[in-house]
Amino acid sequence: MFPTAPLSRRRLLAGAAALAALPSAGRAQGAGRIRCAFADQSFEAVLNDSPTAHDLMSLLPLELSIEDYSNNEKIAYPPRKLVAEDPGGIENPQPDDVCYYAPWGDVVFFYAAYRYSRGLIRIGRIDGPVDPLLVKGEYPLRIEAIG
Repeated sequence: MFPTAPLSRRRLLAGAAALAALPSAGRAQGAGRIRCAFADQSFEAVLNDSPTAHDLMSLLPLELSIEDYSNNEKIAYPPRKLVAEDPGGIENPQPDDVCYYAPWGDVVFFYAAYRYSRGLIRIGRIDGPVDPLLVKGEYPLRIEAIG
């Protein structure tokens, strides 16, 4: 048996600082990273820790079609609707958001400003420039997990 020292405030704070400095393995993680490729374009995104993002990851790799919708987004339809636990809004919508629109069942890649619509669930963020999404048209799309 090891002797135990009383837990002081200093020891507690030192332990918390050491835990924070450790790599994030074992701590809550996002759902993962994805690579999306279409035409001669590709981009990566980091998915959050939502049930919807995890459900999308469980389907990968996917071969879909990506197409323009409106003047600020591209959309793609997974083979089935995803788990959709709507948190009831998106704080600070950004042009690099990756979302799931539950009413239609499509994954949405925003490349310009947008406003929240009921049923829109943020599942991640594009990691890098959104320029690949500016290519107009409908293309075969491959989504795969990376890293």
